Amino acid sequence: MSASSFAAKLSTGTVPWVRAHFPGLMFSAVVALAATFLSEHYGAPTMLFALLLGMAFNFLAQEPRFAAGIAFAARQVLRVGVALLGARITFDHVVGLGWGALAGVAAAVGLTIGFGALGAQMLGLRTRFGILSAGATAICGASAAAAISAVLPRYDEQERDTAFTIIGVTTLSTVAMVLYPIIATAFGWSDTETGIFLGGTIHDVAQVVGAGYSVSNEAGDTATIVKLLRVALLVPTVLLIALAARRVAPTTAKRPSLVPGFLVAFVAIVVLNSLGLVPQAATAAMTAASSWCIVIAISALGVKTALGSLLSVGHRAIGLIVVETAFIAAVVIAVLSAIRGA
Repeated sequence: MSASSFAAKLSTGTVPWVRAHFPGLMFSAVVALAATFLSEHYGAPTMLFALLLGMAFNFLAQEPRFAAGIAFAARQVLRVGVALLGARITFDHVVGLGWGALAGVAAAVGLTIGFGALGAQMLGLRTRFGILSAGATAICGASAAAAISAVLPRYDEQERDTAFTIIGVTTLSTVAMVLYPIIATAFGWSDTETGIFLGGTIHDVAQVVGAGYSVSNEAGDTATIVKLLRVALLVPTVLLIALAARRVAPTTAKRPSLVPGFLVAFVAIVVLNSLGLVPQAATAAMTAASSWCIVIAISALGVKTALGSLLSVGHRAIGLIVVETAFIAAVVIAVLSAIRGA
C-alpha cells in the first residue's frame, strides 16, 4: 500500500471515527477520573459516584458531538473491561475453596437469578429486569449488571433499569459491608466460614474486601476467593442469557452473537493466567485497565440516564432488589449450615 493510499484510507475511516467518538470518550474518562478521586477521598463506592456524576450531564447524551463516544463507552469499553476481569482469576483460586463451597456458591447464584426472574413476574415487572437485578445481586454487582445488560434483548427502559440496578446493588452492598460481619459474629462462625458468607453474599468486590479484612486476614482472603468464584460465574451466566436472547429475538432482527467476543476473551485470559503464561506485571496492568474501563462505561451509562426516569421505576423494583439480596444471604447461610453438619 502506497503512502497516498494509506493516507486516503485513514481520512475515510480511522480519522472520521476518532473525530466522531473522541469527545464523548474523553468526557466519560473525565467523569471516571472525578468519580475515582471522590471515592478515594470520601470512601463511597466509585461506581456510584461515576453513575451519579454522569447523570448530572444527561443533557450531553443528545449532543451530536458527544453522543457517539458516550454510546461507545457505555457498550464497547464495558465489554473490554469485563473481558479483562479474567486477569483476577486462576483455576487454583477456585479449586482451593473445596467442592462443597464451590457447589454451594454456584447454587446460590443460579437460585438467586431464578428467584429474581420469578419475583419480577409475580410483581408485574419485566422478566428481563428480574434477570438483570438478580444477576447483579448474585454475581458481582455493577460489573455484572452492565455485562448482563449488554446481552439482554433490547427494550425501551433498559438503560434506566441498568442504572437503577447499579444504584440499588451498590447501596445494598455498602450496607452489607457494615451489617454482615455483625451477623457472622452472631452466628459464631469461624473466620473461614465468615469469609465464605461475606464473599458469597456481598455484591461488589470492593465491599467484599472491606468487610472481610475488617474481620481478619483469613476471613478477608477467603471472602476474596469466594467473590472471585462468583465473578468467574459471570461467563456461564452471560452465555446462557445470550443464548436465550437469540431464541426470543425476532427473526427479522439482527440476532445477538452466539458467544459474545468479550466472554471468549475473558475465558482465554483466565486460562492463560492459570497456566502461568501471563507475567505478574501484565496481570496487574490488565486488572487496573479492567477497573478503569468499567468505571468509564458506568460514567457513560450515567450520562445516558435521566434522573427523572429512575424515579419512575417504582417501589416494586426497589423491593425486588432488597428481597433478592436477602434471598442469596439465606441460601449461603443454608449452605454453611449444611457444610457444618456434614
